[in-house]
Amino acid sequence: MNGALMMSRRTLLWGAFLAVHVLVAWLGWVLPGGAMGDVVLVYRPWSAAALQGEGIVGITEAWVYPQLALVPMLLAQALAVPFAALGPDGAYLVGWALLVTVGDALGFAALLGDGRTRRRRRAAWFWTAALLLLGPVALYRIDAITVPMAVIGGLWLAQRPWAGAALLTLGAWVKIWPGALVLAALAAGRSVRVVLLVAASVTVVAAAALMSLGAGDNLLGFVFEQGQRGLQIEAVAATPFLWLAAAGQAAIEYDFDILTYQIVAPGASVVAAMLTPVMVAAVAGVLVIGLVRSGQGVAWQRLLPPLSMAFVTALIVTNKVGSPQFETWLIAPVILWLVFDRARARVACALVLIVCALTFAIYPLTYSGLLGAQLLPVALVTARNALLVALLVHSTQVLLRSPLPAR
Repeated sequence: MNGALMMSRRTLLWGAFLAVHVLVAWLGWVLPGGAMGDVVLVYRPWSAAALQGEGIVGITEAWVYPQLALVPMLLAQALAVPFAALGPDGAYLVGWALLVTVGDALGFAALLGDGRTRRRRRAAWFWTAALLLLGPVALYRIDAITVPMAVIGGLWLAQRPWAGAALLTLGAWVKIWPGALVLAALAAGRSVRVVLLVAASVTVVAAAALMSLGAGDNLLGFVFEQGQRGLQIEAVAATPFLWLAAAGQAAIEYDFDILTYQIVAPGASVVAAMLTPVMVAAVAGVLVIGLVRSGQGVAWQRLLPPLSMAFVTALIVTNKVGSPQFETWLIAPVILWLVFDRARARVACALVLIVCALTFAIYPLTYSGLLGAQLLPVALVTARNALLVALLVHSTQVLLRSPLPAR
């Protein structure tokens, strides 16, 4: 009886997870606002150019992403072949959705296992709900590729720290943020020598391979390209300027080089320039707290989830960019929290689900209104950004209050 019940629960979870992927993928086609724009406007041309020998982003020219981000874009080209009748864009969108779904399924299998553990089932339900609430941007962005990598890598830190560190470091070469989980593992004291050695080795091998392909000065182009950005309208620091724009005292303009909408107002460029050192200081502050608490003897299982969340939210809150896909970064830390320290995960879980719902309401549902600085979308962005700050504060408080082991 128990075995049959476990099987039915596991089947229900898998059915819900896959159904949500189908629904969210379909919503990308029917909702306004161009939620799939990045996939067809930049991912497909970048990968097509590489296949046609017209230049390889990150190798022959500087790129905004780490070089391994091109790999899933090329894989989507292969998956698109059977759907050629849909046209180049349609076929590539289907290929991309399939690629993300397969990756998520691998992560979901690693998380759920045989479905016998309640905390893992709850984490699986959270992941399903977060995808549904976040909407199409949860699938149709390069960040979606790194979510299952972060989930699997974070879980592997428990029993296979070398494998977890390797996968997380590879994820950071697709989109930088999974590196925050590597930093969290180091600060939490989880197999420090192993994690550090593996992360350094993977980085050296990746860099050497890219240099052999001719990356040259473009090896770290993604770092310098990000530095050229202005203050994007959805960034946390842009919130006051959005209200100025709503009052007619600031402007929202499109940057054709970076392909984002940015704030144009007195002081906006100064704020954008200040955010990078602020980010460094915020990450350093979280790192110090983690090292101190680890040195005091707090178990790594209790430190890793709030450290991961604090690092990730610090990267979002202090970022001059506020892209809606950043909210996918919050999924993995909550999953780790639910698995490793469920009793202290409730607040973070609730906050992230609300943040996902607000982000969906902003993009794509009211995004056109946001570009016109209308009051409703500006209020939605303000609420979402306030919750991101609250999430950073909460995760930091949990770090400071994590109990020491009983003597």
